[in-house]
Amino acid sequence: MNEILQKIQKIGIVPVIKLDDAKDAKPLAKALCEGGLPCAEVTFRTACAAEAIKIMSTEFPEMLVGAGTVLTTQQVDEAVEAGAKFIVSPGLNPKVVKYCVDKGIPVTPGTTNPSDIEQAIELGLDVVKFFPAEAAGGLNMIKSMAAPYVNMKFMPTGGINASNLTSYLDFPKIIACGGSWMVNDALVKAGKFDEITRLTKEAVTNMLGFEVRHVGINAANETEADATATAFEKMFGFEKKVGSSSIFAGLGVEVMKTPYLGAHGHIAVATNYIERAKFHLEMQGFKFDEATAKRDDKGTLKAIYFEGELSGFAVHLVQK
Repeated sequence: MNEILQKIQKIGIVPVIKLDDAKDAKPLAKALCEGGLPCAEVTFRTACAAEAIKIMSTEFPEMLVGAGTVLTTQQVDEAVEAGAKFIVSPGLNPKVVKYCVDKGIPVTPGTTNPSDIEQAIELGLDVVKFFPAEAAGGLNMIKSMAAPYVNMKFMPTGGINASNLTSYLDFPKIIACGGSWMVNDALVKAGKFDEITRLTKEAVTNMLGFEVRHVGINAANETEADATATAFEKMFGFEKKVGSSSIFAGLGVEVMKTPYLGAHGHIAVATNYIERAKFHLEMQGFKFDEATAKRDDKGTLKAIYFEGELSGFAVHLVQK
């Protein structure tokens, strides 16, 4: 998977935009960036698409701007010249896909069936759009097609919204979802960019699903750790479970056998997608202590601490 698509995977949501007036491009891009989604697929459904792409990519160089509903090689050229970093199309036109591949432009054509997937493989792709997602069978259809095509990944668009987003993203063959619920036409035309920012933040929060998983207490030694965990068990019925370096009382309290990170202890915050959460938090300026990263035998990140402390507590992310 190329670098642009890897970044899209970390972002997780691609806002799909239709603009009727290029003057809305700058405030809309600003709203998306402030909402935590520095990404947009600007569809070539209107005459101002190329101008909108140019405005967004020029005014917000940190933003990953692509072109959608691209149907011809001429539109590919117009989009790329305007600053588009990736191309998306509703269907699989071999001529358009080959044109992009030959020029090294990331392209995700629309697919709905195994024949489309086989064409995409023949053209050298490892990521395709699945469109229209809900109407074409939704997640069940993607899972069915993913079974024989083990190396293919998907970016579903069409019918994706706040209520079904994470059900799609939970499937590991899906790199991201395209959606327009946070940038619908009515809000753009009404100039309600603050509301777009709010909905974008809500979408990111819903996707990452942060929740406090447990609080860690730094005991002086194993004897004190056991006594503390036992007290929680007696008081609240939190079952004690002894581990190699700590003792848990239920799921919410971890008592360290020897002092660990944090003057007072640590707080574990669980997330739906730890790599994606790390990326979004780093975009906000937060830093992580890579030396604390814990990975499984496949190299998948499972936990990592932030740098520094909050009121004497170290804080770490953990995969749900």
